[in-house]
Amino acid sequence: MIGSKGGVPDQRVALVRQPNYDELGVTASLKAAMLALGADWSAVIRPGDRVLLKPNLIRQSHTDRPEEWEQIITHGSVIASVAEAVADALRGSGRITIADGPQTDSDFQAIDARLGLSALARRLSQTHSGIDIEVVDLRRERWKTIGGTVTERKRLPNAPGGYTEVDLGHFSLFHGRDASYYGADYDTAFTQHHHSGGRNAYLLARLALDADVFINLPKLKTHKKVGITVSLKNLVGINGDKNYLPHFTMGTPAEGGDEFPPGVVGGGTQSKAIRAFKRAALAAPAVAGVIGPAIKRAGEAVWGRTSAVVRSGNWHGNDTAWRMVLDLNRILLHFDGSGARRSKPLRYLSIVDGIVAGEGDGPMEADAFPAGVILAGTNPAAVDLVAARLMGLDWRRIPMIREAFAEHDLTIATFDPNDIEIVPELGETFHFRPHFGWQGAIEA
Repeated sequence: MIGSKGGVPDQRVALVRQPNYDELGVTASLKAAMLALGADWSAVIRPGDRVLLKPNLIRQSHTDRPEEWEQIITHGSVIASVAEAVADALRGSGRITIADGPQTDSDFQAIDARLGLSALARRLSQTHSGIDIEVVDLRRERWKTIGGTVTERKRLPNAPGGYTEVDLGHFSLFHGRDASYYGADYDTAFTQHHHSGGRNAYLLARLALDADVFINLPKLKTHKKVGITVSLKNLVGINGDKNYLPHFTMGTPAEGGDEFPPGVVGGGTQSKAIRAFKRAALAAPAVAGVIGPAIKRAGEAVWGRTSAVVRSGNWHGNDTAWRMVLDLNRILLHFDGSGARRSKPLRYLSIVDGIVAGEGDGPMEADAFPAGVILAGTNPAAVDLVAARLMGLDWRRIPMIREAFAEHDLTIATFDPNDIEIVPELGETFHFRPHFGWQGAIEA
């Protein structure tokens, strides 16, 4: 249920070339993108609106190369340019919230400082009196990890407004599946509880569901579990507890799982060993922090490093994560903060930061790809289809995008993919290197 955006057709996607993060250039390119869409900010944003800006703030930097970050998170110049335009359109009345729920072990303060988000909020509060502006971490918990093992969990204050559990039930793409899911934490029983017995429940921040306008600000990147991460996948960040989210189905394909591809040596044994260690780590995190790195090194010596061997559903046969992503998009588009079906449509806009994009082992170990583009549109499926084409990938072979156009009671796209209009044109396309678990499976 996507609302009117000033008469802009949902199948229209703007593509603007912007070579760098020069603030004046980014602002000019944003204006050009909106003009290409035929979108008027005053039609999208109305005085008094609650506007949520949702950048991709997954982590403060590349996991292994902390000096690199521009290909990992939405750049501050893009966020600032959009926030300025929104503040102007609110005309002195309303609220702007810049919010995301990063990776659970990420440092939100470091992300904030790197992008200048709190400084931006203070500046806009001074130049646009009457507008409330806030920067919010949507997570309920932050972890400390050692060698990839969780050793400490810190409860965070609830995001303003709290969270709403929405049960999609038979509307979920998990309906009718009897499987053992792994979420984002060691407690698999928790994930299973929320996705079994006819329940398919998610915990979303009310700030997102209660917004009058949702502006998605994703980064253009490849992704190890769903192929690419742009508009659709960026909604993982509006969750308060990521352990509600099925990331893969445990076991080998022969066991009905998608944790490993077929033919992985010792896949079943490896799966059982990983589960046993995570159960132990959940029971005694301090002990796991001491012995975890050694156990991990031993496992990698036998089965190989995660950076070179497919595990944890990091491949094109993952039949789980894309379902979770589309479930989240359906909740945002069709349910409000009370958990009820929307009585009025959500106004939605996606503006993609592809100036420095990410290829390879995304989302957190991606290599920089200077694509020099900004994409914009009012439908996430349309924007992501164009993004895949731009990256040199076949959207039909990416289930997350292909199935977003399938018929469903809770629609994401109501138009045919062939009707998508790219303005002014697609032009030059690229050859992004997919995550190694997707190579050879999704290239155009």
